[in-house]
Amino acid sequence: MPDRDHERFLKDVVNYLDIFGALDEGVILTDHRGRIMFYNDTQAVIDGVDEAPIGEMITEFYQLGRDTSLVMRCLAEKRPLVNQHLIYKTRLGRTANSITSVFPLLSETGLVGAACFTREYNLMEATITSICSRSVEARPARPPGARFVFDDIIGSGPAINTAVKTAKMAALTPSPVMMVGETGSGKELFAQAMHEFGPRKDGPCVTINCAAIPENLLEGILFGTVRGAFTGAVDKQGLFEKADGGTLFLDEINSMPVGLQTKLLRVVQERRFRRVGSLEERTIDVKILSSLNEDPHGAIERGRLRQDLFYRLGVVLLHLPPLRDRPEDIEALTHAFIAKFNRSMGRRVDGITPRVERLFLSHPWPGNVRELEHVIEGAMNVVGNRRRIDLGDLPPHLCRGAERGGQPERAASDLRREQADAERSRIEDAMTHTGGNVSRAASLLGVSRQLLHYKLRKYGLRREDFRR
Repeated sequence: MPDRDHERFLKDVVNYLDIFGALDEGVILTDHRGRIMFYNDTQAVIDGVDEAPIGEMITEFYQLGRDTSLVMRCLAEKRPLVNQHLIYKTRLGRTANSITSVFPLLSETGLVGAACFTREYNLMEATITSICSRSVEARPARPPGARFVFDDIIGSGPAINTAVKTAKMAALTPSPVMMVGETGSGKELFAQAMHEFGPRKDGPCVTINCAAIPENLLEGILFGTVRGAFTGAVDKQGLFEKADGGTLFLDEINSMPVGLQTKLLRVVQERRFRRVGSLEERTIDVKILSSLNEDPHGAIERGRLRQDLFYRLGVVLLHLPPLRDRPEDIEALTHAFIAKFNRSMGRRVDGITPRVERLFLSHPWPGNVRELEHVIEGAMNVVGNRRRIDLGDLPPHLCRGAERGGQPERAASDLRREQADAERSRIEDAMTHTGGNVSRAASLLGVSRQLLHYKLRKYGLRREDFRR
């Protein structure tokens, strides 16, 4: 339960209406009947009105019924309605094209109202497109060092070396490449490096995170729109057109709606597409890179990835190893990040203490290389004039185990060893059952053939030893 200081802070210091009033998206608060109780200035701009309709029913001010009003639906169903595409008219006849989210407001006594947040569709789409297309300009216009190359990939272990070798070969062909790796394992770094290494390096390189774009906007952003396709639509290029002659990186493609995956499959196969609302087909020449943050076969089984799209985009399947599987690279990565933040922060840090080194080697790094970089950056902010990063400079959650005598470190190490032993045993059983047939063994294990080859090398296993 909150203490009195907490309650006093929320009551006396935090004025939520001031915050809602300052937001750059429209905010409407209603009571439990749908009567407007708060209406901010941004909503007034979206609706084109001069005076806030305080006290009016939401269904009277807007030309919406109880079934078409998202606020009234939220109040009736008592559940959030998030990122809904809504075209509506005000009582004054102004048409608005919006992305709207509505949340029920609940108290100890039950439902007390709803909070509605509105973003204008065209403004939001233009902003997202600008962000997604920030690397579209021709090469001479780019600032030096704006792109990653393979020399920026740090590591000397067999896992990362194999990934780099495969990526370099795949970069030289027009075939699609699908990268599989956990969050923070460097998928975008590899994508940019492949673009810079390949024959399309003088063309545009466009990246879009499919998980970060609302479903309602994604199709128009990818394929473009024509005037009149929907209210407020204009003639505009999509990212496929902007990437023509270069590279398009579809990050976290397993977050793309399955219906849109069907349209994407057609574009990949035929290299032709239509803008939203157009009958005209356009031809493109794009190398497509994509990524998944989960096993592709699992994504297919869970209905998050079309199997035919996987086969088309995964012509080359590139597995990026998590940091916990490449402990030999942690030292080099640590020193590289220290050098980076020495330059940006004006520090003179030489390295880390032995205690930190042991902790880094035992930590599972769920956030992978990105997590290590953030840990180093945080430590560099508090290290002061000392020349080495120590446990006290690290986030508390990271060094808590080390401060208790290292038992959690040993436990984590023992757990990873047990997991590795179990994984090796399963691989040996599958290889024995199939007589050394890697394809059949991979199918039994539910992994790709490429991943199984990597695991065989990791554990020093040879196909010949399992042949009958």
